[in-house]
Amino acid sequence: MKLLRSVITIALLAFAATGFAADAAFPLGPAQECRPREGWPNFFAKATKPGSEVTIAYFGGSITAQPGWRPKTLAHFRQAFPDAKFHEINAAIGGTGSDLGVFRLKQDVLDRHPDLVLVEFAVNDGGASPEQIFRCMEGIVSQIWRAAPDCDIGFVYTLTEALAPAMLEGNFQRSASAMERIADHYGIPSIHLAMEVARLAKDGRLVWKAPLPKTDAEKAALGDKVVFAPDAVHPYPETGHELYLQAVVRSLGPVRAASGPARPHRLGAPYVAANYERAQLLPLSAATLSAGFVPLDPRADPFGKRWADRLPAVYRATQAGGTVTFRFKGTRCAIYDVIGPDGGQVRVTLDDRPPETRARFDAYCTYHRLSTFLIGTELPDTVHTVKIELLGEPLDKAAILAQRHQTIADPKLYAPLSFHPGAILLVGELLKP
Repeated sequence: MKLLRSVITIALLAFAATGFAADAAFPLGPAQECRPREGWPNFFAKATKPGSEVTIAYFGGSITAQPGWRPKTLAHFRQAFPDAKFHEINAAIGGTGSDLGVFRLKQDVLDRHPDLVLVEFAVNDGGASPEQIFRCMEGIVSQIWRAAPDCDIGFVYTLTEALAPAMLEGNFQRSASAMERIADHYGIPSIHLAMEVARLAKDGRLVWKAPLPKTDAEKAALGDKVVFAPDAVHPYPETGHELYLQAVVRSLGPVRAASGPARPHRLGAPYVAANYERAQLLPLSAATLSAGFVPLDPRADPFGKRWADRLPAVYRATQAGGTVTFRFKGTRCAIYDVIGPDGGQVRVTLDDRPPETRARFDAYCTYHRLSTFLIGTELPDTVHTVKIELLGEPLDKAAILAQRHQTIADPKLYAPLSFHPGAILLVGELLKP
């Protein structure tokens, strides 16, 4: 859990630094806790049928990964629909948004046959352009309903202090406003979990960031105020996540009333023709790997086992000059990898463009975490060639860590210059060498 919370903090700090300048003109939609739209007809039909088994996928970032609104709502579903047996798919990865979600959807969600997918990416998409959000969120919807037309979908929005100003003015934050365009287009219910959070903040009754009061004196000093989170991002299960739970509880009645009889969902004309419906997560073994890229057996290697539920495989390369090459026809390409203290640098060449050097180490690399790096996006839908080469050029890791006032505790952990790729993220099709 510490890993997940740390990773999302990275994304939010980056967002806070960049702000909304690039898309400041994007119109924000009015805030509303629940928009039932066409409801969840298949979910309610199954949940109210005695003896049925219902699977809910929670698809999001570290706010969903927390022991908060996810297990709390699952417990409520079990209580509200006691004749059904509920199963959970925890498909949350901290610090990641819909731009990774659209690629990992099949592996992490659809292959496990959900009846309802609750999608929570509004916080981690806080710095993304509306256009990217359209492509990714519509890609998620299209993939779900092509593979499982009886599966219902809900968009769920959470909040942080950095994203709160729009909510305090009565509007959704920009990312949620963009997602609402897709929800409207497809009749998908949406629930903003933080309407009550915003109301309390506006009334001066919410403390965004503070320790929970423990003593009677601390509780008395707090009065009727609510402490939301330890970091203004990840709610306390006892307070912020309880507010999130109640938003879902209040919304179930309206969503159920809008649902009607069970029926398959049908895809009409897309909202964005170039959405990421073709997004794929492909094992790195589909590329051509030079000698030195060693697959880490998840049964025998602890590092490989650690990531086995998210990556098809993890490879380790430590020798400079090792390469990954592949060809594809499509419009977007990235690499899904693991970065950490032992990370090095890679040189990425796309087609005949000048090579670019990408560090697989940053100021947060005091531990290992899942990451991605983009190779190219919004490319012509033609054939492209990719070459990734591990470099032996050293990094001043001490200086990089010092950006966050971190130091190198154990030099041996930071000495290697490694690369740990696991998958190719592709909008398009991989071609044979």
